Amino acid sequence: MLIDTYGRVATDLRVSLTDRCNLRCTYCMPEEGLQWLAKPDLLTDDEIVRLIDIAVTSLGIEEVRFTGGEPLLRPGLVGIVERVAALEPRPQMSLTTNGIGLKRTATALKNAGLDRVNVSLDTLRQDVFKALTRRDRLKDVLAGLEAAHDAGLTPVKINSVLMPGLNADEAPDLLSWAVAHDYELRFIEQMPLDAQHGWKREGMVTAGDILASLRTRFELTPEGTDERGSAPAERWIVDGGPHRVGVIASVTRPFCTACDRTRLTADGQIRNCLFAREETSLRTALRSGAPDEEIARIWRQAMWGKKAGSGLDDPSFLQPDRPMSAIGG
Repeated sequence: MLIDTYGRVATDLRVSLTDRCNLRCTYCMPEEGLQWLAKPDLLTDDEIVRLIDIAVTSLGIEEVRFTGGEPLLRPGLVGIVERVAALEPRPQMSLTTNGIGLKRTATALKNAGLDRVNVSLDTLRQDVFKALTRRDRLKDVLAGLEAAHDAGLTPVKINSVLMPGLNADEAPDLLSWAVAHDYELRFIEQMPLDAQHGWKREGMVTAGDILASLRTRFELTPEGTDERGSAPAERWIVDGGPHRVGVIASVTRPFCTACDRTRLTADGQIRNCLFAREETSLRTALRSGAPDEEIARIWRQAMWGKKAGSGLDDPSFLQPDRPMSAIGG
């Protein structure tokens, strides 16, 4: 079990498979990209599967989410999914992606055992997509979403970040489109995870702003705290159902008291919080020949020291030292 001093138990493992990405989203990284991790520093496929095996069989992990960077850029992804699906007990598996490579991989991932996908999509406007991501790939993302839905990677969830002056007015259009295509839309408040440290609390589009915008076109009924559990998104029933929309208000409505996540970076570090400033290396133990029991002990110790909150609700919050592409969202 991965428990901390506040009694929270981690059952959800986020695994970053690579720090590389084929987009350059303005809220994540600079246009020229980043200095990528050296290949020897990255965990191998075997190392990733071994650590997930330890997490599932010895530490109580029930869900595994593959992230990046962009996880579809990992050459061994399908094989990793297939091997994790064979574990006993079998964890639930999902993938967070920008969707560009989903058209060609969705069926293979489903056949390997992946349960569902989360796709990042902030706009339906081609010009805004190009401005936000610095790439003209909206058609590829939409095709990937359709392929994921057809392959049965459902519910297909859409993650959208609204930015002032770019797409802040698109909330109702995005929800209307998501309902029409049977996708579940979730808005995420912009968080301070950009490598260039350009995030500012002032002027950000808040959960309150998003809900006010949605209510100009839709009737929203709160789903309730019993349904939410430890999920980061507060959800509302749209026009009486069955569709729902979520809002992840990490900045203005922190949900740290219910957090059940632990994170493994692409280079083998444990982060007990997305905004943590300390990491604990499992790669060192792995490559020095440590047995599974010792790796599990190190992991438990890393999670025991988890802080009460992320600190995002503090106006003086300082951004993490590593960008989101290196940590895993």
